[in-house]
Amino acid sequence: MKVGLFIPCYVNAVYPEVGIAAYKLLKSLGVDIDYPMDQTCCGQPMANAGFEHKASQLALRFEDLFHSYDVVVGPSASCVAFVKENYDHILRPTGHTCKTAEKVRDICEFLHDDLKITSLPSHFPHKVSLHNSCHGVRELRLSRASELRLPYYNKVRSLLEMVSGIEVFEPKRIDECCGFGGMYSIEEPEVSTCMGHDKVLDHMSTGAAYITAPDSSCLMHMQGVIDREKLPIKTIHAVEILAANL
Repeated sequence: MKVGLFIPCYVNAVYPEVGIAAYKLLKSLGVDIDYPMDQTCCGQPMANAGFEHKASQLALRFEDLFHSYDVVVGPSASCVAFVKENYDHILRPTGHTCKTAEKVRDICEFLHDDLKITSLPSHFPHKVSLHNSCHGVRELRLSRASELRLPYYNKVRSLLEMVSGIEVFEPKRIDECCGFGGMYSIEEPEVSTCMGHDKVLDHMSTGAAYITAPDSSCLMHMQGVIDREKLPIKTIHAVEILAANL
């Protein structure tokens, strides 16, 4: 199985350590991983801003880079969900048949569902509070939506609990949005900031030293609140914990 590593543009520009951790983790698990060069944005910002048709060229670029891989894996639930849920209809008017939407995976989804790993050599001796991102819950089914009367499951938590020394908690309002929402944080900054503040306090109530999630965008928003208010908690991407000490 040949795997293409998809590193979203904002991860590459702002959180390169997340991309490095993803590569190291997959290599350590024996995955035949490749990082195609000259990756660009997947097009989500354009589509979220109401210019979905403008994203078609970026979608075609993504297809050109990743169509030959058996699986495409990325450390960003929102970007992965965008490709999975939207590329087919974005590309349909171009006459191009989408080849990547059905084989793109969030890295936590890939580890849990495809590789079915049962152990990790990682060590992270800290308390963490797990943030369930909206895209991860609602579109990728990384965890059960709390309003549904279904048995509890959380794929990210299952992976984190394989790390030695870690203590994993979840906040009271387990699926409440952090307020980022891509363009929402730009168009409704006051509401977005209030939501971020409330979410950080909910995570802090667990006594955790870190907030973790499979989405750097959510973590970026909450870290902004933490920095402005000088709150005693940090953020860290889940894949950085899974790859700790590799």
